Amino acid sequence: MAPQRRGAPKAPEGSGAAERRRQSGYQIAPGARERCTKSIRAPRDVRKKWLRVAVLGSCTALAACLFWGSLGGDDGITEVLAHRSEILPGRFIEVPCSEDYDSHRRFEGCSLRKCGRGISDAVITRDEARRIRSIAEKGLSLGGSDGGASILDLHSGALSVGKHFVNLYRYFGDKIQTIFSEEDFQLYRDVRQKVQLAIAQAFGISASSLHLTKPTFFSRINSTEARTAHDEYWHAHVDKVTYGSFDYTSLLYLSDYLDDFGGGRFVFMEEGANKTVEPRAGRVSFFTSGSENLHRVEKVHWGTRYAITIAFSCNPDHGISDPTLT
Repeated sequence: MAPQRRGAPKAPEGSGAAERRRQSGYQIAPGARERCTKSIRAPRDVRKKWLRVAVLGSCTALAACLFWGSLGGDDGITEVLAHRSEILPGRFIEVPCSEDYDSHRRFEGCSLRKCGRGISDAVITRDEARRIRSIAEKGLSLGGSDGGASILDLHSGALSVGKHFVNLYRYFGDKIQTIFSEEDFQLYRDVRQKVQLAIAQAFGISASSLHLTKPTFFSRINSTEARTAHDEYWHAHVDKVTYGSFDYTSLLYLSDYLDDFGGGRFVFMEEGANKTVEPRAGRVSFFTSGSENLHRVEKVHWGTRYAITIAFSCNPDHGISDPTLT
């Protein structure tokens, strides 16, 4: 509370002080006291008015910042590694390897020589991306999660249905051969091989020493509210921790950021300066799977985001075979 100014004590009537005021001739004319009081209050009223305006303006500015911040991204992203409008023949960013690898078993021709992350739009064509997306659409038409994230794994047969997973090969039986074709599975194998070769070249290792590992799967993400923990795809994680078999992770995007969906960018988490990849159909993003590449996916705000996660292990014991239709 602001300190209040006190007036001079009022002299008792008949006192000498009152008499001196009357004799001095400085008597307050009628109405002058009221005008004087108003003149004192006026500056205070103006200050209060401007204070209210300033507070209101600050609140409005804060609300605007929060609103535009929510549209533009989250987590303080400060750098885009790959814009959706770019066509990248190849971009590689080397990062220091984490200490995780000190205790990892090493495999000749495959174990890490360097750690990093790469992005390329020259590995898979837009047409191949469109055709392989149709495989995901056909498979996921058989089910789909009640939440925002649905999974289709052609290797294990795992398919999101409601709040659970089923094995589509057992659940749908012979119907599968009316959904997929042998050409679909051959395209899937061709794409996987191209991604594998790109990773080997970027990291200077032998492609033959990389082993496809599980889980390798299609994902379809929309803005539907999560129903189970499986739907909460947006949490930051380390692939080597989440999936122990992963040594190299890749994502092949099958839809376009801001054309097919909003949100849903891939974010490498770094202190003070997160890095993001904007999905583009046919774009391959790949990286070493240790904690040097802690990452997350932004929530999808609208539309539908399609991608394939394709992972590789140096350990042949963790290898899986390509899926077959029969």
